[in-house]
Amino acid sequence: MSVAGRRPALRLVDSITELSEADAGCLAVSGSHGGISSARYALAAAPLLSVFNDAGVGLGQAGIAALQHLQEHALAACTVAHDSARIGEAASTLRDGRISHCNAAAKALGIAPGMACAEAVALLRGDSAWA
Repeated sequence: MSVAGRRPALRLVDSITELSEADAGCLAVSGSHGGISSARYALAAAPLLSVFNDAGVGLGQAGIAALQHLQEHALAACTVAHDSARIGEAASTLRDGRISHCNAAAKALGIAPGMACAEAVALLRGDSAWA
């Protein structure tokens, strides 16, 4: 089933900077790292879900800092593992990515670590291919 009875738009963006206010409520699958700078662009666009690359998580968990920042604004976000998808390539994130981390808002939507990114998108769009 789709979220709230509607089928959210899917936006594949190699860089989260490509989103705009017109993308509010979409599923934003990006190739961007999940750092705090990426979170600021996602926050401005307010997608239903933002998907990033964990970039190996990094020092002080810098590669997943977007998750907590977006959670503070009640926005769902997750990352795919850096060794499952190419950084900077949204198509790879969607096709190959495996969820590595997610915030509480994403978990509330049914997203969990280990899930394929394509499965998470299908779940939120109401696509039966993964059901």
